[in-house]
Amino acid sequence: MAFLADILPEIKMGLSSLLVHKLRSLLTMLGMIFGVGAVVAMLSITAGAQKEMMSYIDLLGVNNIIIEAKEAVDRNELQARRAISPGMSFRDFRSISENVQGLEALTPRKRFKPQKVLPKTSADPPMLIGVLPNYMQINSLRVVEGRFFNDEDNDRSAPVCVLGEQAKVNLLGFDPAVGKFVKVNDTWLQVVGILAPQATADTGVEGLEVASGNNLVIAPLNTVMRRFEDSNSYLKDEIDGMYIRVLNGTDSIETANVINAILTATHKDAGDFAITVPAGLLEQRRRTSFIFNVVMICIAGISLLVGGIGIMNIMLATVLERTREIGIRRAIGAKQRDIIRQFLTEAVLISIMGGLLGIIFGVALSQIIASAAGWSTVVTTASIAVAFGVSCGIGLVFGIYPAMQAARLDPIEAIRYE
Repeated sequence: MAFLADILPEIKMGLSSLLVHKLRSLLTMLGMIFGVGAVVAMLSITAGAQKEMMSYIDLLGVNNIIIEAKEAVDRNELQARRAISPGMSFRDFRSISENVQGLEALTPRKRFKPQKVLPKTSADPPMLIGVLPNYMQINSLRVVEGRFFNDEDNDRSAPVCVLGEQAKVNLLGFDPAVGKFVKVNDTWLQVVGILAPQATADTGVEGLEVASGNNLVIAPLNTVMRRFEDSNSYLKDEIDGMYIRVLNGTDSIETANVINAILTATHKDAGDFAITVPAGLLEQRRRTSFIFNVVMICIAGISLLVGGIGIMNIMLATVLERTREIGIRRAIGAKQRDIIRQFLTEAVLISIMGGLLGIIFGVALSQIIASAAGWSTVVTTASIAVAFGVSCGIGLVFGIYPAMQAARLDPIEAIRYE
């Protein structure tokens, strides 16, 4: 209470001094405003990018390895590629399953975009994919209605399917869908299950096409291989991808290197496949984020340094302007620590007000960046606390020297100062 009784008069005096020179105070705060705003915006961009990347990693599965075939776009490219490589096939699947250690589950994948579906939908038609039943385990899927197809369905090429949440709504509405039928091209499939909504991410990487897991018609692999024919199948490999899940404790990056060596040998280094390792993407993202943070912190630090120099400059000018006032206060009994506290309070007030305005500016800037550049930004409490704490610290550090100069003034000479 005694401390508050001592500091409150300094706060009132500091506010009065700042309000007397409103424009000068605002110009002094600009450096702090831009610096704090840059810190908040930088941290919000970093947090947004981290959140988006983590949702993407979760979507792929941190223990998973995804292999994608790079398929030909025309007959000439196909002929040139087939002269070197046979393309991705079940032979590759068997080679990996028999020669790579530490695999928990793996499935080939065959997919294509249907030419027509019934019931008709005005939305984007779902992607049809054929996989083994362990696809559910590999991608940690959850069925909310019905069941997932099993090995028996796959062995007899049963005309059954499981729908993603978006595909179910687009084709069959919001009513229960298990037992109903959908027609994909010329084949009717009975719906046996509906998947829970899956997280989606806009982030992608080269060589990996990320389709919405909610807009899928998932059927047994044998069903797709035997009952469907893609109009452009001559351009495609026997299978167009594989999903692999490694055992806990197995290094997925090293496993991916072994798989890459096997496929490179069987495909004769044709470069017609891509391997994505989510764990590797996560590590790469962390390194990139660290470099980005260092660069942005340096930029924001320069702005804060300029703001601090501005505060020191204006406080030194204020000491000169108020030399007579300082002398009178010393003459009537004010001690050196009282003068130091007075000017430090004014410097910190400038920093606090600049910091508050900077936070507002930073939040607005992050929203503008998000809408203009299409980036994901997340303003966190930690980013605001860090920016505000730094701004207060800057005011305290750069206010010490002017406050000490004011406290060292000789009272008699200060009273005589004109």
